Amino acid sequence: MHDVSQRLSQLFPSLTSSSLLRDLQQTAQPAQLPAGAAVCHLGQQCTHLALVLSGNARIYQLAESGREITLYRVGAGEVCILTASCIMSQQNFPAMALSETAIDALLIPAPKVDEWMVKHPQWRHLIWTLMANRLSNVLCLLEEVTFRRMDQRISAYLVQKSTIQADPVLALTHQVIADDLGTSREVVSRILKDLEHEGLLSLSRGKITIDPVRLKSSIEQCD
Repeated sequence: MHDVSQRLSQLFPSLTSSSLLRDLQQTAQPAQLPAGAAVCHLGQQCTHLALVLSGNARIYQLAESGREITLYRVGAGEVCILTASCIMSQQNFPAMALSETAIDALLIPAPKVDEWMVKHPQWRHLIWTLMANRLSNVLCLLEEVTFRRMDQRISAYLVQKSTIQADPVLALTHQVIADDLGTSREVVSRILKDLEHEGLLSLSRGKITIDPVRLKSSIEQCD
């Protein structure tokens, strides 16, 4: 568990308490998931909280029509705050979770999640800080869905992806964009064609090459 302790210290630097780290080493159960695996289903009881060491999962809502919208993603150095809140409130999971890449994690049993909220101030601070940050992100999503046109949302989405990857060439399908933004593939395709016609990006099979400066400028002009 020495290697695990080192990884925890690197990914969760706020967890420095020797007693908390000792409890983590004694309690945490290593787990691996392949890409594309279901992490949690709608209505499922949450029995463990995962501390993600590598990889990422997508948390999303699924409508009766089959349309999806991404609520947030959980990556290395994070936990799923919906899982944490369900454990503490004894509610069932209200969304869906899917591993987008292979995931390496440590699983904390639900009773320990509750116990450590009282026993370890650093654990409590970590959970509440992640919850506050994620709530802020979800509120931003709500604002975008409510007040921004879909063409603005798609443009902002592409600019953000390009910034994160430091590459204007994005390996994205129209369906992935639609699922992330909660719209249909047809709407995404139409808007991307319009943006291509305006010279803000170019489309090829499975790839979108954007002009980040012009695309960002077009967003700012609309705001």
